[in-house]
Amino acid sequence: MTNLPFYFSLLICVATLHADASQEAQLRSFISSRKNSAGGSTDTFRVRNIAERVAGSLSAESTVSDESSMKAADKITALPGQPEGVGFDQYGGYVTVDEEDGRALFYYLVESPSGASDKPLLLWLNGGPGCSSLGYGAMQELGPFRVTEDNKTLSTNMHAWNNVANIIFLESPAGVGFSYSNTSSDYDLSGDERTADDTYVFLVRLLERFPEYKGRTFFISGESYAGHYVPQLAVTILLHNTYNNRSIINLQGILVGNPYLDDKRNNQGTIDFFWAHGVMSDEVYANVTEHCDFAGKACSGAWDAFDAGQIDAYNIYAPVCIHAPDGTYYPSGYLPGYDPCSDYPTNAYLNDPAVQDAFHARMTEWSPCKNFKWKDAPVTMLPSIKFLIENKLPVWIFSGDFDSVCPLPATRYSIQDLGLPVTTPWRPWVAKGEVAGYVQQYVGGLTFLSVRGAGHLVPSFQPERALVMLTSFLKGMLPPYIT
Repeated sequence: MTNLPFYFSLLICVATLHADASQEAQLRSFISSRKNSAGGSTDTFRVRNIAERVAGSLSAESTVSDESSMKAADKITALPGQPEGVGFDQYGGYVTVDEEDGRALFYYLVESPSGASDKPLLLWLNGGPGCSSLGYGAMQELGPFRVTEDNKTLSTNMHAWNNVANIIFLESPAGVGFSYSNTSSDYDLSGDERTADDTYVFLVRLLERFPEYKGRTFFISGESYAGHYVPQLAVTILLHNTYNNRSIINLQGILVGNPYLDDKRNNQGTIDFFWAHGVMSDEVYANVTEHCDFAGKACSGAWDAFDAGQIDAYNIYAPVCIHAPDGTYYPSGYLPGYDPCSDYPTNAYLNDPAVQDAFHARMTEWSPCKNFKWKDAPVTMLPSIKFLIENKLPVWIFSGDFDSVCPLPATRYSIQDLGLPVTTPWRPWVAKGEVAGYVQQYVGGLTFLSVRGAGHLVPSFQPERALVMLTSFLKGMLPPYIT
């Protein structure tokens, strides 16, 4: 990997100013670690044989009464501080994915307030690797609630994704958030392959607990390092469906945003993004592009002259969270609908014992991210993406165009490397009467969208546009364009 010590130290400084930066810092730490260790880097993702771990759930011996009682026990009566008039069912609890070692993953399921029985099931995964889909996805991005500044009450997210689908938020792998293992050495064995294995086992067993979703149209979505998680899980599902000669999980498509897809292309795209947006000088850009190959050669200090200042790398035009000398914190500016300090009320809320009890979680010190010694990860996800396209699975990739962590140019480079002919040329799409982004489609159904004015966390920065995009994805139609 490229040697970027100054840049990483800069991001650590920004993290102290911006509450949402822990997820960003987690990914940057992972990228930095890759340059020092080639042992965990592989060319392709491998699906392992885990048939014995799901055999019981796939047999007729599953005890319906036990699963029914577990579902009833997981139902959330109400979350502390939730608004009045909540018209949908919520569930929270654990699914054991490895009895021998005692690994259990925590989930939060929110059903749709209208027509839940007719709507698809969608799994949302945050990245890191090692960050919580409950703390980020559910509570700060696309879930039905947001934690208010008093740390105790919840407000309604009008553009929550459960308006159009039933959503599962999964804390994965074990060790993230409320998920855990009774074998501490498990955490040192975390990596892409085990994460995909455990998530597949989780889904098979969850469907036993919620049999009404068996055979239901199923989708996977996520962001950031979920650029690994989502395609890998999709490959795992398709191969196990083939192995069992039946559709165990009715996967119908994946939707992944600002994805970390390819080591080299992400580094190259980051530099091009900074230069194109006026953050990097011509001289530094020329020096970096001359001395860095973005795939392993040290940059010989080419980055030393780069200083982005105190900006949010997730959205370079967004305010950051300022820490005052008296210990208080506040946004440096105003961006409608977005709070750069939202990590703090979220963390406080999820560490409230009454909240943990309502979620049916083990009493623990909840944290948004966990550091792992990541065991394995492909240097590129393009072979997995190609496999999904060849197997006719709809693949949608979206990119908030203000993100510098997994920037739009990086995603474009990766898609170009697939070498797919264009079927629908690049065109605008609209939401609420204005251009919401741009979209292009390729042979095999691959669809690439930009989301205008959004950062890394697209549903946080542009919630209405994100919901329009999701609705189009679920319908299998490109988002609308009115000339």
